[in-house]
Formats: sequence, structure tokens, C-alpha cells
Amino acid sequence: MELEKSFDPKRIEDRWYSVWESAGYFKPGAASDQAAYCIMLPPPNVTGTLHMGHAFQHTLMDALTRYHRMLGDNTLWQPGTDHAGIATQIVVERQLDQQNLDRRTMGREAFLQRVWQWKEESGSTITRQMRRLGTSCDWTRERFTMDEALSRAVTEVFVRLYREGLIYRGKRLVNWDPVLQTAVSDLEVVSTEENGSLWHIRYPLEQADGIHTESGQALIVATTRPETMLGDAAVAVHPDDPRYQHLIGRHVRLPLCERTIPIIADTYVDKEFGTGCVKITPAHDFNDYQVGQRHHLVPVNIFTLDGKINDLAPVDYQGMDRFDARKKIIVDLEAQGFLVETKPHKLMAPRGDRTNTIIEPMLTDQWYVAMEGLAKRGLEVVASGDVQFTPDNWTHVYNQWLENIQDWCISRQLWWGHRIPAWYDEDSNVTVAHNLKEAQQLSGKNNLRQDDDVLDTWFSSALWPFSTLGWPEETPELKTFLPTSVLITGFDIIFFWVARMVMMSLHFTGKVPFREVYITGLIRDAEGQKMSKSKGNVLDPLDLIDGIALPDLIAKRTTGLMNPKQAESIEKNTRKHFPDGIPAFGTDALRFTFASLASHGRDIKFDMQRCEGYRNFCNKLWNATRYVLMNCDGQDTGLDETLPLAYSAADRWIISRLQQAEQAVEQAFTNYRFDLVAREIYELVWDEYCDWYVELAKVQLNSDQDAAQRATRRTLVRVLETMLRLAHPVIPFITEELWQTVAPLAGKSGASIMCQPYPIADSTRIDQQAIDNILLLKELVNACRTLRGEMNLSPALKVPLLATGDVQMLEKHQPYLLALAKLSGMEILPDGLPDADAPVSIVRDFKLMLKIEIDAAAERERLTKEIARIEAEIAKAQTKLSNPSFVERAPANVVEQEKERLVAFNVKLSSLNEQMKKLN
Repeated sequence: MELEKSFDPKRIEDRWYSVWESAGYFKPGAASDQAAYCIMLPPPNVTGTLHMGHAFQHTLMDALTRYHRMLGDNTLWQPGTDHAGIATQIVVERQLDQQNLDRRTMGREAFLQRVWQWKEESGSTITRQMRRLGTSCDWTRERFTMDEALSRAVTEVFVRLYREGLIYRGKRLVNWDPVLQTAVSDLEVVSTEENGSLWHIRYPLEQADGIHTESGQALIVATTRPETMLGDAAVAVHPDDPRYQHLIGRHVRLPLCERTIPIIADTYVDKEFGTGCVKITPAHDFNDYQVGQRHHLVPVNIFTLDGKINDLAPVDYQGMDRFDARKKIIVDLEAQGFLVETKPHKLMAPRGDRTNTIIEPMLTDQWYVAMEGLAKRGLEVVASGDVQFTPDNWTHVYNQWLENIQDWCISRQLWWGHRIPAWYDEDSNVTVAHNLKEAQQLSGKNNLRQDDDVLDTWFSSALWPFSTLGWPEETPELKTFLPTSVLITGFDIIFFWVARMVMMSLHFTGKVPFREVYITGLIRDAEGQKMSKSKGNVLDPLDLIDGIALPDLIAKRTTGLMNPKQAESIEKNTRKHFPDGIPAFGTDALRFTFASLASHGRDIKFDMQRCEGYRNFCNKLWNATRYVLMNCDGQDTGLDETLPLAYSAADRWIISRLQQAEQAVEQAFTNYRFDLVAREIYELVWDEYCDWYVELAKVQLNSDQDAAQRATRRTLVRVLETMLRLAHPVIPFITEELWQTVAPLAGKSGASIMCQPYPIADSTRIDQQAIDNILLLKELVNACRTLRGEMNLSPALKVPLLATGDVQMLEKHQPYLLALAKLSGMEILPDGLPDADAPVSIVRDFKLMLKIEIDAAAERERLTKEIARIEAEIAKAQTKLSNPSFVERAPANVVEQEKERLVAFNVKLSSLNEQMKKLN
């Protein structure tokens, strides 16, 4: 059996994935006696492409899935995509725009046909990309939230909730996107700090019977949105503000409008801010709406659904766009003496994440779910531990949201999505039913019109854990896999998705949707900055897998941009972050990097140098396997149990370390510490097996004892084969390729490493004496290497070692010391080391000295020059770090690098001074 000379990820990845998928290895088992393990893939938008957040979370989900599958659990990773109502409708509408077509002209049915056509042609991009990452979902069970079966579940849930009195229709304030002309969720509103203005406006006091009002007396009100004053219903002051207490209950004249509004008292007002007077516009501000409810104010909606001024406002402004109306209002206020002053003001502007337009709080008729009772049960299951969060601090966030929950607006004014199963007769009486026929039977009328609205995308997503398993039917999958085992998701959708799944699953199945929720951090760049296209620091997981040259990377990021300045800025930032493009690391190296970063922190800094390190790890594993094959293939690897085996301390040590690593990995998987899984595998493979055991094995293979050679070969192949299974959940491709060549030598057989059992630690095989022996050997070898370094000896030069200490132990380790420390011989001196100029190393009760003649004068001259050079480097680093300009302006990683250099130089200087001291 031969391996290619070097590891080529691309050559093996496509081949093995197609083998796994076509063989059906991703499907759950049929045996009912296996423990069930299930993960639900958070359904990515059907419009989406794989980004770093997806790739990170999918790596962790796949590692758990492969781990539990190898443990023998009946394992299902349920995949699927979300119909993404707004996002998908926008994509298709933009395509229609390019063809000079409009959905309203086409009509609903024709438009929906176009959306389905687009979905069939382009909707599988992200699932194809997921396969590149090695994700082992059961693709035969792939679901789509608009599938017939899932749509049936959505209708069933809506009808049941309505009949239980938990769904109702009402007029309330919602986030309204005037471009899309639909309500949007809070998650689809992005608040950004922008430069604006604060306008101070006079609201004249109205004359009152029996009360003297001085001419020109007025309240000064400050606002960032003067156009909304046309819908003002009151001016509020704090009840304890002595400046205005005598005015509470009076009225002011609303500038530019032919009406008066009352002065009310409410603790919502901050009397220390501004003038202490606040305009109240219940129809266009969420806080004002609450104030209006408390004071029974009648909301005045002055906007049309497309953001124009309606006929409830003065005639001069009717039909104007809201921002054009703002300009005219300011001009008119100033002309009529109502504008007191204008000040620059920073404000948080709410913009739609799809349209970038300012979102309007709008009073509209919508469908709602009453949440109080559902939320109570959602809180109870977390309090009881039936659902647990990791890290635990996210429990507080979940509780806080549910304790302050509002009724959920579930209707959207779109065409793409689950149409609300409600029908109206000619008198607007509503009937909720599973279908038109049932609605006609229930209403007793044939001429019915279905509600035009569709459901919020999050409504169908909330049913994902049980609708994908066949609910409302009592399917075997529902019985087997619900509750699912763990949900892996981000903290930004704990409320929008996680909490709603808990509430819906409890209500409709009586079970929690999952037992654990693992909340991941947010992937940021190496300096902790959020990844964004404008900053040029965005990474595409597929670029990290395949590599991409700088010109191609720039073209990929700027093609199609209409704004030349934006394209120029993105190109500049891309060149800054990726001057040499992006190298090809392969899938395994990327996955290992993600796992190594998966601590329980909120933010995760992604550094390409880590990727490079784990690509080197894959190369190291590949080369170690080639060495083992060259020395064991066709040789006696101990498969014949009747032949004697003479295990050395080194053999017993690496077997012991393997058991310890297996224990640690099992614990780390249980605790969702993927970073510790990665670290344990890395240290075992690179530090222990490759750097130490393989080198020790080389010595043992030169033994003249067959039993010792046989034991060494057996240990080499069996530990390697086990390590491949241990690492497979994290790095599936390289482990599969290598396992196919190593397994027969270890007496293993099977079509795939995926079907092999996961290594389980056997504590009886941990030999503490062997561990202690090899630890001592490592210390002795390292001490000899340090001596060689201090004396600047060429790696090719073999020199004798003088040693004192436990003679038996030194003799036992002598063959290894000679080979690993590149010694020409070793002399054990029971009476101590000779008095010489050479440096001495002390290891426990052992003293070591390399026997070599030193020209003291030449060595003193060399050390003097080296000390001077290091002192100059220290001075240079100290000058940089004491310069505030450098520390404040240079990138954080550059400053940190300079600090590390300074520490290293000081350590080196200390060592050189110690050597000089010995010489003198």
C-alpha cells in the first residue's frame, strides 16, 4: 500500500464525499434499541450562500453527528432550507425589474410560479456548498419550509391556535417598511448611528376660559422628526416638574395644523432632558403608543403605506413623500415663527436590512399570536432544566425576553410565503379553516376571499423540530427523535427562533424541541473586527478551502457594484487584508481551525495563520502515516496473537497517552468544548506520536529482538489507526483516506471509517510508570538539545555526553538519548562530572555535560557580539513600544507581536549572560 508523497486535499475530498453519500452512511439506523441522537440544522435561507458563520456552526454540528454515529447512536442530522419570505421575494422582483416586469402587473399566481422556478434553479446553492464542507446530513430527508407536508403543518398550527383563542387580528403599531410595504420583525431592522438634526419648535398655549395666558407663551418641544408632528396627539411633561405642573390639562395649538392637543403628565418624560416637554405621536412611535394607551389618546396616522403624507394631514402636505414633507414643514415653521433653533444631533436610525429605507412605526391591521401563556411554559422548562443552555449565561437572556414578551405579529404583506388560512365574506366576516372548502362549510357562504397576507417566516421556522419529523402525523421519526438532542445556533436568534421553537413544540407535542442549546460566538477577523464587505475583511469558506488569487478575489467582490467609489474602497481594503490572495488550505484544515476556535466566548477571532498551522498538522499526519506504512506494510504487525510481544516503556507510554486523550476528548464533546477536542487531538498526534513516539520507534525497530520489533510495529499501526478514528469527526477527509491504508495493518476491516466504533478509553491500559519513565526521557533529551543550542553545535555534529545519576535509568534510556540528542556516545560517571568550562544541565537527580573542547577566547568573542546584537534589538523594540503613536495606530496584532519579540529577546539575553558568566 502506498500513499501519494504529499497531501492533496482536493484530490480526496470530492471522491470521498460522493462515496459516503451514495452509500447511505448519513442515514439513521433502523435498529430501535440504539439510543437516538438528533440535530436539527438551522435552515439557511434558500437565497443564501455559505458564509463563515454557517461553516463554523456546520463544522460543530457535523463533528457531533459523526461522533455520535461512531458511538453507535441512531443518529439523524436533519437538513433543510427556509423559504425566506422577504429575501426571496426581493431576489425575484429584482430579476423581474431587469426584464421590465412588475409582480403587480403579473398577478399573484404568475409571480409565485416565477419564484418556484427560481427556487428550483438556484435554491440549492447553499446545500451544494455544505457538501464541500463535509457535512453528513441525511440529504434524503432534506426539507423546505414551503414543502407540501410542512405547509400542511403550518396551516394546522394556525387553525388550532385560532380556535384556541391564541391567534387574533388587531390594529397595532408595527415596524413598517414603506418600500416593501410590509410589516417586518425587529431582527430585520438595523439601527445605525447617523448624523441628524434636533429641531426645537414652539407649541403656543391655547387661551382658556378664566385663565390669563400671556401673549406668545408656548411650550418648546424638540424633535428629530418634524414631519410626524402632523400626527401629534399631545404634549407630555413629567408630573413632578414644577415648571409645567400648572399647565397640565391645558391645551396647545399644534403648529401648521388647525387643531389643539392636550398637555398631559406622564413619568415616561425625562424632565432633565431638553426642555422637559415631549411631543406624543401614538401612531408613529412605539413609546408614544404606550403613552397614548395610558391616556386614551386617539392615534392620528398621517402616512400612507408607501411613506407619503395622507389626507388626515393639512392639505399643503398631502401626497408628499415623508422626507420632502419634512423639508417643507421646516421652511413653513420658520416662516411662521414656530422654529426656535436647529442643532446637530446624533441619532439611531432604524433601517430595513433589505431595503436600507427608514422603518416607520405604522398602525396597521395584522394577525397576532397571544404569547403570555406560551411564554410561561417556555420559562418553566428552562427553569426545570428540561432545556439547558451552554454557556449558561444565555439562560438569563432567554428568560429576560420571555418575561417581557409582547404578542407576536405574524402577518406579512408579501406574496411569497404561507398564505394565511383565513377567508372573508362580502361583509368582512372572517372564517379560519384548513382550506376553502372547509371555510365555505363553516361560514355557510360560497363567495369567499382569502386573506392576501402571508405568515412571518419565523412562524414556520418555529415548527421546524417537529414539522420536519412528520407532525401532525404520529410518525416513527417523531416518536424516535423528538426531543432532539442539541440545537447549535447564534445568540442573535435566541428569541426569534429558539424561544418560539420551545413554545410551539411544547404546545403541540407536549415535548421540548431539544434538550440542550449550544450558543456559539460570532466569527470576527483576526483583530476582532466584524467581517463586512466594505472593510474588505470578509472571508468565504470556499476560498479558504480552494484558495483564490488576489485579482480573482477583487473581481469577485467588486463585480456588479454600481458605485465606483465603493468598488475602489473594497479593492483597497481587500489588498490590505489579503495582499497575496488566499492560499488553499483544504476542508480538513478549515474545520480543524473552526473547532480549535470554538471556546465558550462571545466573539471568535479567525486568523488565517491558524488555518496554515492546521494545514501543516494534516501534512504531519500524512507524513507520519507514510513512515508507518514504509516500515510496517508487508511486515509483522502483531496480528498473530500467538506470537510473543515485548512492549517497551515507550510503547506502553503512547498507549497510555492514547487512553488519556480518549478520556479528555469524550469529556470535551460532552461539554461542547470543541476547542479542547481539537487541542487534545493536536497534542496527541503532533507532540506525542509524531515528535516523540515515531522517533522512539525508529530506535526500537533497529532492535535485534523480534518480539520488540513486533510490539513496536503493532503499537505504531494500532495507535495510528485509533487516532484516525479519534480525529475523524473533526477532520473527516484525511482520516478516511489514511484509515483505508492503515486499517488492514491494524487488523481492522470495513468500507469506511465512518462505520467504525469511536475509541473509548480503557483506564486499565494507563501505565503510570511508563508515563513517568518517558517524561524523564523527554526531559533528558530536551536538556541535551538545550546544551547543543547553547554551544551552537551543528545538528549534523555528534558529540559524546557525560552524565551522572541513576545508572540503571541512564542505561535504559541510552539508545534513545544517542539517537534523539545526536550523541556519539554516553559516559556515565558515578563520581560526578569533571571540572570544565562546558555548560552543565541539571535534570532532577541527573547532571549532563557535552564533552567538547571549547576555545574560551573565541567563545567569549562570539558571545560578546551576540549580546550586543540582542541588546540593540531590545532597545529598538522598547523605543517602538514607548512611542504612543505606534501603540495607538498600529494594528493590535502588530503591537502584540512587538511585545512578544521583546520578551523573547530578554529571555535570550539572560541565557547569553549566563553562558558568559560560566566562561568567566
